[in-house]
Amino acid sequence: MTDQLSATFAALADPTRRAILARLTQGEASVNELAAPFDISLPAVSRHLKVLESAGLISRSREAQVRPCKLEADALQRAHAWIEPYRRFWDASFERLDEYLAELQAQGPKPSSPASKPRTPKP
Repeated sequence: MTDQLSATFAALADPTRRAILARLTQGEASVNELAAPFDISLPAVSRHLKVLESAGLISRSREAQVRPCKLEADALQRAHAWIEPYRRFWDASFERLDEYLAELQAQGPKPSSPASKPRTPKP
């Protein structure tokens, strides 16, 4: 058995499942509504939904004959919490790089050395 974070990332690894989640940001939808934009069978969509459900990314309820799917943000929040320190690390790294580049630009161009001048061929 995998941990919940691994299940979340495994579920997010598939572009069809990401598209399903994107659709669910607009509100609940039936399996048929979720399957409509894809050129895959209903059973294939159902398998994708089972993966999303087992990862805690969606929930399904029963209303008469329809089982609407709903986005569950908690699993995405756990993934975000895991990713956030890395985002802060890269933001800080880019800020340091920006500061360094600004410092170099403020110093102005360096005088060129003889080695950096283009060589002219000797006749």
